[in-house]
Amino acid sequence: MKKISLILFSALAVTTVKAQDKFNLLVGTYTNTCQSNGIYVYEFDSVTGDYKLKKSSESVVSPSYLSVSADNKFVYAVNENGAQSAVSAFTYDAASGKLGLINKNDSQGADPCHLINDDKNVIAANYSGGSIVVFKKNPDGGITEVQQKIQHDGKGPNEARQEKAHVHMVVFSPDKKFVLANDLGLDKVFIYKYNPASKNEILTLKGSVDVKKGSGPRHLTFSKDGKFVYLVQELDGTLTTLSYDKTGSLKIVAETSILPKNFKGGTGAAAIKLSPDGNFLYVTDRVDANLISVYKVLKTGGIELVEQQSTLGKGPRDFAVDPTGNYLLVGHQYTNDIVIFKRDQTTGKLTDTGRRIQMCSPVGLVFTKI
Repeated sequence: MKKISLILFSALAVTTVKAQDKFNLLVGTYTNTCQSNGIYVYEFDSVTGDYKLKKSSESVVSPSYLSVSADNKFVYAVNENGAQSAVSAFTYDAASGKLGLINKNDSQGADPCHLINDDKNVIAANYSGGSIVVFKKNPDGGITEVQQKIQHDGKGPNEARQEKAHVHMVVFSPDKKFVLANDLGLDKVFIYKYNPASKNEILTLKGSVDVKKGSGPRHLTFSKDGKFVYLVQELDGTLTTLSYDKTGSLKIVAETSILPKNFKGGTGAAAIKLSPDGNFLYVTDRVDANLISVYKVLKTGGIELVEQQSTLGKGPRDFAVDPTGNYLLVGHQYTNDIVIFKRDQTTGKLTDTGRRIQMCSPVGLVFTKI
């Protein structure tokens, strides 16, 4: 009996380990440039790097960026569509990959390009609208109409790109007490106090930090310990390190550039993310560069360049590291593919696996549990 129990336990253990090797990869796309259904769900094997398509949404307009609920039951998407832009809520069955539209509501600002959610609210950044909007969650996982809208005003020195406010990202602080918002048009990072239970004063301004003029802050990520923020600036390729404390205070401590030495050509910094262990920082750059930079994160919070290499496509708008840290996947908006890199967890370096997921205009990549 003991022997049988041991065999059963061993089989169960193997099954459990195998289950943790596979994840869903959700991809948000643009639907106005080529044939796309909107959101695609792939099963991804973090041991082999293999993938297979499970499901896609049906006729969803440009769900470029996605945010998954903590319980893995709902997906929220921006619908980036000029003056007709919206935010949508979906049921999500991780096992089958099936998405079901619950509802959508006007984003009250053009071209929402990023969003976050918790158990009470969905918060979106309207890029062309230059505003932040907050939706309450309904009991069924759907969203209310906009309950709060915060409009940014002003402009920056780059007349072509900073003619007005352009909110590019909203991010929760690690303790969820604050929301940080990058404004590409104003060269500022705004810090809002987060009041999740409030009816229509969910975000209240605490302050802001000015970054280099004309740099255009785009995306940021927190260090593993929450003491630093790494911010990439789209317009000139600046990478800024800021210290952060639990009172919501940000302070610039270092600046570098993600551009290679003697680089000539167009730049458009895009995504910035940490490896799951927090030891490496990755940043993509588009236009003519089409590179990914790898930095080692030092114990002091400083960063040290490890390597820069081609993303092997054009328009690396977003990327994702799988939860085990074995692979890094880069989505190319213009070459219509996702390039799968093997990741060395000790050095942080990337190697092309030769695997490609061919699809229309991938923009936002998110891994979830199955």
